[in-house]
Amino acid sequence: MSIINVLDQGYVRLVNHMGSDLTVVNAARVSYAKQSEELSERDIRLIQFLAREGHTSPFRHAIAQFEIYAPLMVARQWWKYVVGAAHYEGTGDSLEAWNESSRRYITEEPAFYIPQAGEWRAKPESSKQGSGEPIAWELGEKHTEALMAYVELGIANYEAALQDGICAEQARLFLPSYGMYVRWYWTASVQSVAHFLSQRLEHDAQKEIQLYAKAVLELIKPLFPVSLEQLVAESHLVPQSH
Repeated sequence: MSIINVLDQGYVRLVNHMGSDLTVVNAARVSYAKQSEELSERDIRLIQFLAREGHTSPFRHAIAQFEIYAPLMVARQWWKYVVGAAHYEGTGDSLEAWNESSRRYITEEPAFYIPQAGEWRAKPESSKQGSGEPIAWELGEKHTEALMAYVELGIANYEAALQDGICAEQARLFLPSYGMYVRWYWTASVQSVAHFLSQRLEHDAQKEIQLYAKAVLELIKPLFPVSLEQLVAESHLVPQSH
Protein backbone atom coordinates (compact mmCIF):
# COMPACT_ATOMS: atom_id res chain seq x y z
CA MET A 1 0.00 0.00 0.00
CA SER A 2 1.51 3.34 -1.05
CA ILE A 3 -1.50 5.65 -0.57
CA ILE A 4 -3.98 6.10 2.27
CA ASN A 5 -7.12 8.24 2.00
CA VAL A 6 -7.73 10.73 4.81
CA LEU A 7 -10.79 12.85 5.62
CA ASP A 8 -13.30 13.30 2.79
CA GLN A 9 -10.94 14.05 -0.11
CA GLY A 10 -7.40 14.00 1.27
CA TYR A 11 -4.64 11.41 1.15
CA VAL A 12 -1.05 10.61 2.03
CA ARG A 13 1.03 8.90 -0.67
CA LEU A 14 4.48 7.39 -0.19
CA VAL A 15 6.41 8.61 -3.21
CA ASN A 16 9.89 7.31 -2.51
CA HIS A 17 12.33 6.40 0.21
CA MET A 18 16.03 5.91 0.71
CA GLY A 19 17.63 3.49 3.13
CA SER A 20 16.42 1.16 5.85
CA ASP A 21 17.18 0.36 9.47
CA LEU A 22 20.48 -0.98 8.17
CA THR A 23 21.32 2.50 6.87
CA VAL A 24 21.09 3.82 10.42
CA VAL A 25 23.37 1.07 11.71
CA ASN A 26 26.01 1.57 9.03
CA ALA A 27 25.96 5.35 9.42
CA ALA A 28 26.68 4.90 13.12
CA ARG A 29 29.51 2.43 12.52
CA VAL A 30 31.28 4.24 9.70
CA SER A 31 33.80 5.81 12.09
CA TYR A 32 34.91 2.27 12.95
CA ALA A 33 35.14 1.28 9.26
CA LYS A 34 32.55 -1.44 9.83
CA GLN A 35 29.46 -2.31 7.85
CA SER A 36 26.61 -4.77 8.24
CA GLU A 37 25.07 -6.57 5.27
CA GLU A 38 22.01 -7.84 7.13
CA LEU A 39 20.28 -6.51 10.21
CA SER A 40 21.28 -8.62 13.21
CA GLU A 41 20.26 -8.64 16.86
CA ARG A 42 23.47 -6.76 17.59
CA ASP A 43 22.41 -4.09 15.06
CA ILE A 44 18.99 -3.80 16.67
CA ARG A 45 20.62 -3.25 20.05
CA LEU A 46 22.73 -0.51 18.48
CA ILE A 47 19.62 1.27 17.16
CA GLN A 48 18.05 0.97 20.61
CA PHE A 49 21.19 2.47 22.16
CA LEU A 50 21.31 5.36 19.66
CA ALA A 51 17.69 6.29 20.29
CA ARG A 52 17.91 5.88 24.06
CA GLU A 53 21.06 7.98 24.42
CA GLY A 54 20.01 10.69 21.97
CA HIS A 55 22.65 9.92 19.34
CA THR A 56 20.30 10.94 16.57
CA SER A 57 22.46 11.83 13.56
CA PRO A 58 22.47 8.24 12.12
CA PHE A 59 18.68 8.42 11.81
CA ARG A 60 19.07 11.37 9.44
CA HIS A 61 20.65 9.21 6.73
CA ALA A 62 17.36 7.41 6.03
CA ILE A 63 14.79 9.41 4.08
CA ALA A 64 11.11 9.21 3.15
CA GLN A 65 9.21 11.29 0.61
CA PHE A 66 5.45 11.80 0.72
CA GLU A 67 2.81 13.55 -1.36
CA ILE A 68 0.07 14.95 0.86
CA TYR A 69 -3.32 16.43 0.02
CA ALA A 70 -4.85 18.11 3.06
CA PRO A 71 -6.80 21.18 4.19
CA LEU A 72 -4.68 24.28 4.66
CA MET A 73 -5.29 24.21 8.42
CA VAL A 74 -3.48 20.85 8.52
CA ALA A 75 -0.72 21.98 6.17
CA ARG A 76 0.14 25.01 8.29
CA GLN A 77 0.42 22.93 11.47
CA TRP A 78 2.63 20.49 9.57
CA TRP A 79 4.81 23.21 8.06
CA LYS A 80 6.26 24.28 11.41
CA TYR A 81 8.14 20.96 11.56
CA VAL A 82 10.02 21.97 8.44
CA VAL A 83 10.78 25.44 9.81
CA GLY A 84 11.93 23.96 13.12
CA ALA A 85 13.75 20.93 11.73
CA ALA A 86 17.20 22.50 12.10
CA HIS A 87 16.50 23.98 15.51
CA TYR A 88 14.79 21.53 17.85
CA GLU A 89 17.15 20.26 20.47
CA GLY A 90 19.84 17.82 19.53
CA THR A 91 19.24 17.45 15.79
CA GLY A 92 20.64 20.06 13.45
CA ASP A 93 18.54 18.29 10.82
CA SER A 94 18.68 19.94 7.41
CA LEU A 95 17.35 16.97 5.46
CA GLU A 96 13.84 18.34 5.14
CA ALA A 97 12.08 19.76 2.08
CA TRP A 98 8.59 21.03 1.27
CA ASN A 99 7.11 22.01 -2.08
CA GLU A 100 3.47 23.08 -2.18
CA SER A 101 0.91 24.01 -4.83
CA SER A 102 0.07 27.71 -4.57
CA ARG A 103 -2.52 28.43 -7.31
CA ARG A 104 -0.25 31.10 -8.75
CA TYR A 105 0.32 29.08 -11.92
CA ILE A 106 -2.73 26.82 -12.23
CA THR A 107 -6.47 27.18 -11.78
CA GLU A 108 -7.14 23.67 -10.57
CA GLU A 109 -10.71 23.08 -9.41
CA PRO A 110 -10.74 24.14 -5.73
CA ALA A 111 -11.63 21.48 -3.18
CA PHE A 112 -12.62 22.10 0.43
CA TYR A 113 -12.90 20.10 3.61
CA ILE A 114 -16.43 20.49 4.97
CA PRO A 115 -17.17 18.58 8.19
CA GLN A 116 -20.40 16.64 8.16
CA ALA A 117 -23.09 17.40 10.74
CA GLY A 118 -21.77 14.80 13.18
CA GLU A 119 -18.14 15.87 12.87
CA TRP A 120 -18.22 19.30 14.51
CA ARG A 121 -16.62 19.39 17.97
CA ALA A 122 -17.25 21.63 20.96
CA LYS A 123 -14.57 23.81 22.50
CA PRO A 124 -12.68 22.13 25.37
CA GLU A 125 -13.73 22.82 28.93
CA SER A 126 -10.28 23.29 30.42
CA SER A 127 -8.04 24.57 27.64
CA LYS A 128 -7.75 27.53 25.28
CA GLN A 129 -6.99 25.29 22.32
CA GLY A 130 -8.03 21.92 20.98
CA SER A 131 -11.56 20.56 21.02
CA GLY A 132 -13.98 18.61 23.14
CA GLU A 133 -16.87 16.27 22.49
CA PRO A 134 -19.01 16.31 19.31
CA ILE A 135 -21.76 18.90 19.35
CA ALA A 136 -25.44 18.10 18.76
CA TRP A 137 -26.16 16.82 15.25
CA GLU A 138 -28.74 19.55 14.60
CA LEU A 139 -26.27 22.29 15.47
CA GLY A 140 -23.62 20.59 13.36
CA GLU A 141 -25.98 20.47 10.38
CA LYS A 142 -26.53 24.22 10.74
CA HIS A 143 -22.81 24.93 10.54
CA THR A 144 -22.18 22.45 7.74
CA GLU A 145 -24.78 24.24 5.64
CA ALA A 146 -23.33 27.65 6.57
CA LEU A 147 -19.83 26.55 5.59
CA MET A 148 -21.04 25.11 2.30
CA ALA A 149 -22.73 28.41 1.46
CA TYR A 150 -19.57 30.34 2.36
CA VAL A 151 -17.43 28.08 0.15
CA GLU A 152 -19.86 28.33 -2.77
CA LEU A 153 -19.79 32.13 -2.56
CA GLY A 154 -16.01 32.18 -2.48
CA ILE A 155 -15.75 29.89 -5.51
CA ALA A 156 -18.25 32.03 -7.41
CA ASN A 157 -16.26 35.19 -6.70
CA TYR A 158 -12.99 33.42 -7.59
CA GLU A 159 -14.33 32.21 -10.93
CA ALA A 160 -15.82 35.63 -11.71
CA ALA A 161 -12.45 37.27 -11.08
CA LEU A 162 -10.73 34.82 -13.43
CA GLN A 163 -13.35 35.45 -16.09
CA ASP A 164 -12.75 39.18 -15.75
CA GLY A 165 -9.08 38.64 -16.48
CA ILE A 166 -7.75 38.92 -12.93
CA CYS A 167 -4.51 36.96 -12.53
CA ALA A 168 -4.73 33.64 -10.70
CA GLU A 169 -2.39 34.77 -7.91
CA GLN A 170 -4.84 37.53 -6.96
CA ALA A 171 -8.10 35.76 -7.80
CA ARG A 172 -7.25 33.12 -5.19
CA LEU A 173 -7.84 35.78 -2.51
CA PHE A 174 -11.55 35.05 -2.87
CA LEU A 175 -11.17 31.39 -1.90
CA PRO A 176 -11.91 30.50 1.75
CA SER A 177 -8.52 29.52 3.06
CA TYR A 178 -8.36 27.18 6.04
CA GLY A 179 -10.57 24.44 4.64
CA MET A 180 -9.13 24.56 1.12
CA TYR A 181 -7.17 21.49 0.10
CA VAL A 182 -3.53 21.98 -0.88
CA ARG A 183 -1.06 19.45 -2.23
CA TRP A 184 2.60 19.23 -1.30
CA TYR A 185 5.69 17.03 -1.31
CA TRP A 186 7.35 16.44 2.05
CA THR A 187 10.80 14.87 2.16
CA ALA A 188 12.26 14.24 5.60
CA SER A 189 14.69 12.08 7.52
CA VAL A 190 13.41 9.24 9.65
CA GLN A 191 14.25 11.30 12.72
CA SER A 192 12.16 14.24 11.51
CA VAL A 193 9.24 11.99 10.61
CA ALA A 194 9.43 10.35 14.04
CA HIS A 195 9.45 13.75 15.75
CA PHE A 196 6.33 14.77 13.81
CA LEU A 197 4.61 11.48 14.67
CA SER A 198 5.49 11.68 18.35
CA GLN A 199 3.72 15.02 18.65
CA ARG A 200 0.84 14.68 16.21
CA LEU A 201 -0.24 11.21 17.33
CA GLU A 202 -0.78 12.50 20.85
CA HIS A 203 -4.37 12.40 22.10
CA ASP A 204 -4.50 16.19 22.44
CA ALA A 205 -3.34 16.91 18.87
CA GLN A 206 -5.96 18.27 16.48
CA LYS A 207 -8.01 15.32 15.25
CA GLU A 208 -7.57 16.12 11.56
CA ILE A 209 -3.78 16.13 11.70
CA GLN A 210 -3.85 13.02 13.90
CA LEU A 211 -5.53 11.19 11.04
CA TYR A 212 -2.78 12.27 8.65
CA ALA A 213 -0.09 11.27 11.15
CA LYS A 214 -1.63 7.80 11.45
CA ALA A 215 -1.49 7.46 7.66
CA VAL A 216 2.18 8.53 7.60
CA LEU A 217 2.98 5.99 10.33
CA GLU A 218 1.22 3.18 8.48
CA LEU A 219 3.20 3.94 5.31
CA ILE A 220 6.63 4.41 6.87
CA LYS A 221 6.66 1.81 9.63
CA PRO A 222 7.24 -1.18 7.30
CA LEU A 223 10.29 0.60 5.85
CA PHE A 224 12.03 1.42 9.14
CA PRO A 225 10.34 -0.80 11.76
CA VAL A 226 13.14 -0.90 14.34
CA SER A 227 13.95 2.80 14.14
CA LEU A 228 10.30 3.82 14.42
CA GLU A 229 9.80 1.47 17.36
CA GLN A 230 12.58 3.24 19.22
CA LEU A 231 11.85 6.82 18.18
CA VAL A 232 8.06 6.87 18.52
CA ALA A 233 6.17 6.11 21.73
CA GLU A 234 4.95 2.53 21.93
CA SER A 235 1.36 3.66 22.47
CA HIS A 236 1.38 5.23 18.99
CA LEU A 237 2.51 2.08 17.18
CA VAL A 238 -0.75 0.16 17.43
CA PRO A 239 -1.93 -0.69 13.87
CA GLN A 240 -4.61 1.67 12.61
CA SER A 241 -7.63 0.79 10.48
CA HIS A 242 -8.91 3.00 7.64
